[in-house]
Amino acid sequence: MAHHHLDALDRKILGLIAEDARIPFLEVARACNVSGAAIHQRIQKLSNIGVLKGSQFIIDPEKVGYETCAYVGLYLKDPEDFDDVVEKLKRIPEVVECHYTTGGYDMFIKIYAINNHHLLNIIHDKLQPLGLSRSETIVSFNAVINRQIPIIDIPEEDSAEKADEE
Repeated sequence: MAHHHLDALDRKILGLIAEDARIPFLEVARACNVSGAAIHQRIQKLSNIGVLKGSQFIIDPEKVGYETCAYVGLYLKDPEDFDDVVEKLKRIPEVVECHYTTGGYDMFIKIYAINNHHLLNIIHDKLQPLGLSRSETIVSFNAVINRQIPIIDIPEEDSAEKADEE
């Protein structure tokens, strides 16, 4: 993965829009002491190089009826079925994240369910038929930290060392 060098203006812009994605560009421009056009150009550049991945409204799952959040470690009968299982997971709307991980699991997913009974139905009726040998479920009571990654300046030698290690 390519690391992009961000200058001080890029970092300041990212900090402001990460805090409030609806902040007007002119307000960002004032805070950065540059023109509105400069902010538009920087935002476009950050989007083009993949630093920014769109913008969206965040729906609070609990406020729309999803009271149970669970993380499920999946063990596949045949790990060669990864791609097929991922495509099937994409069709299960309650699955909101899927990760390939190190450790014992083949995949690790995050699910929102209306309640525990609904979670049981998702696991039994939607996940087990995907070719799982087994699964392990962890129910989350509450997310006490949920934030964007901090925008920091990574020294060039650190990023070069990391690239050498990969």
